[in-house]
Amino acid sequence: MRSTYLEDDVEILLKDITGMVEPQSTEEREKLIQKGKHYCEMLPIEYVPTEEYMSVYKDALSIFAKPTAIAIGKMADKIIEKKGKDVVLVSLARAGIPIGVLAKRFIKKKYQYNVPHYAISIIRGKGIDDNAMQFLLNRYEPEQIMFVDGWIGKGAILNELKKDLRAYEGVTDEIAVVADPANVTDLCGTHNDILIPSSCLNCTVSGLISRTFLRDDIIGKKDFHGAVFYENLISSDLSYEFIDCIEKEFEYDYKIEKELVEHFGMDEINNIVETFGIDDINFVKPGIGETTRVLLRRVPWKVLINPKDKNDRALKHIIRLAEEKGVLIEEYALVNYKCCGIIKKIADV
Repeated sequence: MRSTYLEDDVEILLKDITGMVEPQSTEEREKLIQKGKHYCEMLPIEYVPTEEYMSVYKDALSIFAKPTAIAIGKMADKIIEKKGKDVVLVSLARAGIPIGVLAKRFIKKKYQYNVPHYAISIIRGKGIDDNAMQFLLNRYEPEQIMFVDGWIGKGAILNELKKDLRAYEGVTDEIAVVADPANVTDLCGTHNDILIPSSCLNCTVSGLISRTFLRDDIIGKKDFHGAVFYENLISSDLSYEFIDCIEKEFEYDYKIEKELVEHFGMDEINNIVETFGIDDINFVKPGIGETTRVLLRRVPWKVLINPKDKNDRALKHIIRLAEEKGVLIEEYALVNYKCCGIIKKIADV
C-alpha cells in the first residue's frame, strides 16, 4: 500500500485500489448508507479544507500537542507494562496509524526497543481483516499483538474487536487508545475527552490513504482490505508535520495522576437517543474525535456541546466546521464528553 509514511515507521497491510473505485460525495454516500449500503463499499471525495479551517487546525496543533504527547506516552507505558519488549503494535487503519507511529517512536526513545508496527483494517459490521491477521500470526506469537487506535467514542470498534478475536486464540481482545472518554478500557492515555489534533483532518494527516474499503468485486478472498492513495493531495500532506510536532513534546518522566471516572459513555448515549427520538444509535457520535468525523464525512443534523465547555479551545475546529456547513449547535449537559455529533435521517438528507 502506497502512503507517505516511512517504511521504518509502519508496514501497512492493505491492498492498493487506487483508480479502481470512483469516490462519491458526502450526500450521495449518506443516502446510500441509510438505504442499507455499507460505508466500506464506497469511498468519499477527499479535499483540502478551507484556509480558515486550516488556521484553526494549526492553532489546535500548537495548543494540544503537549497533552496529546503526554497521553500517548502514558498509553505506550501501559503497552510495555502489559506486553513487554516483544510487543507488536498493530494500528487500526487509518486513524490509528499516526498514533501507532508515535507510540513506536516513544517506546524506542524511552525503552530502546525497536518494536514492529503494522496497520490493518477493521470494519464495523464486517470484522477484522483475516488475511492481515494470518500474515501477522505467521510471523509472531498471538500474545505479542497489541492493537492501537486514536480514541474511543461509544466503543463500537472495541466491541467489534472483542467479537472478531474469538477466532484467534491467544490474541488479546483489547485496544490501546490515546483517549477513552467512554470509560471502557484502562489501556488509555487519558479518560478525558481531549482533542487529538490528527482527528481534525482526513487523509492529509494519515499518509494520504483513504479509509478502508471492502467489496467483493474489488477485494478478492486472498486480498487484504483495500484503500486508495490520494496522490493528487501530496502537496497538502501534513502527516509528518503532525508526528514531528507531537514527538517534540514527549515527556519520559511524569507524574501519574489518578483520573476519577464514574460514568460510562453508553449511559449518556442512551439518554441522547431517548431525548432526541433517534431511531439508530449509530447516528450518535460522541466525543471530539467522533464529532469531527461526522462533520468531515457524514451529513450532520446537529452538534451537541456541553455548556461548560462551549468556550474550550478544543472545540474551536468543531464550531468552525459546523458554521461552514450550516449545522445547528445546541447546548446539552454532557458528562463524559465535551461534544456529540448527530447524523441526519435519510428523509432529511
